[in-house]
Amino acid sequence: MAALGREAFDALFEGFSSEVLHLEMRDAYGTETEIPQMAKWKAGEPDDFVWLQGWCDTLRRGTAAGKTFRRALVVSEPLSEYQHWAHSTTQPLVDAGEDIRWIPRRRISSIPLPGNDCYIIDGSLVVWMHYSGEGASTGIETSTNPAHIDLCRSAFAAVWQLGTPHSEYEPV
Repeated sequence: MAALGREAFDALFEGFSSEVLHLEMRDAYGTETEIPQMAKWKAGEPDDFVWLQGWCDTLRRGTAAGKTFRRALVVSEPLSEYQHWAHSTTQPLVDAGEDIRWIPRRRISSIPLPGNDCYIIDGSLVVWMHYSGEGASTGIETSTNPAHIDLCRSAFAAVWQLGTPHSEYEPV
């Protein structure tokens, strides 16, 4: 596996050919971008979603070029406070072209899953996302190992099939 810096990571989402699959499996994250936004939500302040515009622009450019972005969110129910907040911020991503499904963790007990969140880029590259126990990013690695790609692709396909589209998912 090879380490990947943030700029190279961001460039992946402009340079791919056809499809990005994203499997998220944590109940909470604590990224630098999200912490202040979630604090505003907890305080009852409205969100203008300006902080999401860079990703939304990437989604719009990609989908306009015929590319696909799909994300599967594996969540425990009842949802964590973080996931309640995340649900409240998801519609702008869907509007920009990301197909997002929510999957209760109890429904995937028999599905083999990778040990970390991941992206699968064009079916030929796995991008592993590493996080601390508190949810802060601790690094990004890539792999072209066929076994890693097969595991992540099959896990994503199985989870996706059981998922509920964002527009239909009711937070618990």
